[in-house]
Amino acid sequence: MAERWWSRGGAAYAVYRATSRAASPLVYLFVQWRRLRGLEHPTRWRERLGEPSFPRPAPGTPLLWFHAVSLGEGLSAIPVIKRCVEQRPEIAVLLTVTTVSAFEVIKERLPCGVIFQFAPVDTYDAVNRFLGFWSPDAVFLIESELWPNLIFSSATKGIPIALLNARISLKSFKLWWKPIARSLIASMLSKFSVIAPLSTMEAIRFQLLSAPPVIINFCGDLKYAVGDFNMSEKELTTLEDLRVDISGRRVWMASSLHCGEEKVFMQIHKALAKIHPALLTIIVPRHVEHGRKIKRELNQQGISAVLRSSVEKISPGTAVYIVDTLGELRTLYRLTPIAVIGGSFLPEMKGHNLSEATAAGCAVLTGPFVGHFSNMIRQMSAVDRLSVWQVNGREELLEALKQLLGDDLALEARRAAAKKAFSAVSGDVVSRVWELISTHILAEQPRLERRN
Repeated sequence: MAERWWSRGGAAYAVYRATSRAASPLVYLFVQWRRLRGLEHPTRWRERLGEPSFPRPAPGTPLLWFHAVSLGEGLSAIPVIKRCVEQRPEIAVLLTVTTVSAFEVIKERLPCGVIFQFAPVDTYDAVNRFLGFWSPDAVFLIESELWPNLIFSSATKGIPIALLNARISLKSFKLWWKPIARSLIASMLSKFSVIAPLSTMEAIRFQLLSAPPVIINFCGDLKYAVGDFNMSEKELTTLEDLRVDISGRRVWMASSLHCGEEKVFMQIHKALAKIHPALLTIIVPRHVEHGRKIKRELNQQGISAVLRSSVEKISPGTAVYIVDTLGELRTLYRLTPIAVIGGSFLPEMKGHNLSEATAAGCAVLTGPFVGHFSNMIRQMSAVDRLSVWQVNGREELLEALKQLLGDDLALEARRAAAKKAFSAVSGDVVSRVWELISTHILAEQPRLERRN
């Protein structure tokens, strides 16, 4: 049976590999098209084709490669990378991401000495060019980065692979469950040394797709580690400046808004402003370019809005403050007592990380469409049912905000519950992940073993 799975999986991968090789010229053109649209880095786009921008550490230096597709996954990887740098300074670390927005935020938060690049697209040539140059001693993929060329080429070179914070959505599971795809994913998962799933449900899905049970280990959700941080001097200065600007006003924030959700929050703001005339609504769009569109729509409705990217500051007449900059969300959570997490109010959406808001002690609200973050909500609610307020839509959200803005005791109860729940569920997930890496990856590789 195992041989049949491999035979089918090997054939499926052969087709994928041949197709990706044939498509390499088109991939080059696609990367150029994305660069012209601002979706690839203007000067470092060649990294997407597997070309390095930095020299590899000296020959013989062990190197660990962490890969995260975007900002959320990249932020989850940083605490583990910091632990690696602290515990094993002799090991070099390479982190790659895919999106420009993630690159711009994460580059400011990495420990000194960590190499930071864009990941290669999953063509056979780009991946092997990348692996041939960097020659990593282990690969750590974050969440759902299951790319055939990356996985098979790494395995062929004898590089151990781990999937940290592993998740697979129901939609992806159904796609992988189809006959040809199922044989391919079974072969891919057989190449992993470690899979650390987010939840029991994720573990079941991986096992149904033929991941060997022996490689599945629970550590907790690394996204909790994102919420546990010390503010930099720059962040503290920003926070104090903004506190002066909003002093004496009722404030709430809608964070990580996707296109389409702004209409919900514009209506909410207008309704709340009738009750609280001095209300300040902070809107943080998921994509910074969305901010200007939101400002235009608000101005057309006679609502005074200010973009953070402009030189204009918050004035007593400012009704909506639009934060169209990168990397400031965790500072803003320290500013506002109420945080509504976007990406959760339209059916096609999947929610966003709640941990930063709960760690900051915000009263946290979210919509009904939260994807795999439902596990985080369940865990926090089990500790204290007031920790996360999940509403069913616009009308319920409006009533919830009316209550919180009008009742200081209810607001403080929600804020305390959020902080309590975060402390209870976050635990020491980074230590557990590091122990897993040390035991199952570092101890198994001669070059990575600690020598006294």
